[in-house]
Amino acid sequence: MIPKILEEDSLVFRCRFLISLDHMRNLLFFRRVGAVSTSCAWYYIGLPPEPARRQSLRTSPFFLRFRAAAGVTRAPRSLYSSPMAGVSWTEDENDAIVADYFAMLADDCASRPYSKAAYNRALQERIGRSRGSIEYKLQNISAVLKGLGEDWIPGYKPAFNFQMALVDAVARWLALHPGWLARASTTLLPAVAPGLAEPEPLWIGPPPTTGNGPPPDELEQMLFVARKFDVAGRDARNRALGRAGEERVLGHERVTLSSSGRSDLARKVRWISEEDGDGAGYDILSFAPDGQPRRIEVKTTNGWDRTPFHITRTELAAADEWRSEWSLVRLWNFSRAPKAFELHPPLDRHVSLTAESFRADFR
Repeated sequence: MIPKILEEDSLVFRCRFLISLDHMRNLLFFRRVGAVSTSCAWYYIGLPPEPARRQSLRTSPFFLRFRAAAGVTRAPRSLYSSPMAGVSWTEDENDAIVADYFAMLADDCASRPYSKAAYNRALQERIGRSRGSIEYKLQNISAVLKGLGEDWIPGYKPAFNFQMALVDAVARWLALHPGWLARASTTLLPAVAPGLAEPEPLWIGPPPTTGNGPPPDELEQMLFVARKFDVAGRDARNRALGRAGEERVLGHERVTLSSSGRSDLARKVRWISEEDGDGAGYDILSFAPDGQPRRIEVKTTNGWDRTPFHITRTELAAADEWRSEWSLVRLWNFSRAPKAFELHPPLDRHVSLTAESFRADFR
């Protein structure tokens, strides 16, 4: 490992991780013989894959020392340049690649076969960009969608440091296709014949913390996108999503109690928001196996675990009143493979609460 080299240039380059000299040598060798893409090579050595930024790093002391230490005297020219190296993506190019991304994503969500390579080749012909540039831009789109709390193609791992022009292109596509955001209301819950099957218990994991989060710059970019497009407000207004999430947690509570030998308590679990209406400060009244009440507020998103959410004054008051009984169950990645975590009072130990609206009373 070579922490000294990285440390010397830490003010210039934000390297994601350290790699061994052997790994670096092998990576550059495989790049020379075409075994990995240019974007892949740059991604793994922790430097930016964008053509313009690669060009500026061509003679940097950092990379020259890295190559020399790895025994590489000259890297291939394709690592630094392409026919359109350094040229920003136009609005039309961004719109074209975003449209193709959503076409692939629709097939992926529906489990229909599709060819990423075929889409890439078609885009190369249409916009004149290289294969690696297109691949990386598709990863950028995954990162934008993750920040928007939307599904993204698992095969295109989110790549950050994207430009706002790409965020705008995704927003334009969603505005032209409002049915995309509404599609989940018809596919949120699996079709199960009543009385024939019980829902599977939810996966309950640890809540987000500073220790298990992404790098700060990635988190900052994701939260900026979420705030810009009011992802929390969108989820709060999506009644179908909220109701489906509550129904999923209701089934989870009943199954969990039944599997613990407390079928008597499982029959007493109530869907408060559905039976009595909103206003109680929680959605579900359940029980622990020992019979202690559990007052559960459910917040649901199709996005990742750190997607912001809205919480009302009534819900905060309920959390304060029933501290030992109240909990917030956060469902995330809901439209594909629902996962969850729980937050217990005081909530400001877990999240930052920001007042976004105030009631105005006449004097």
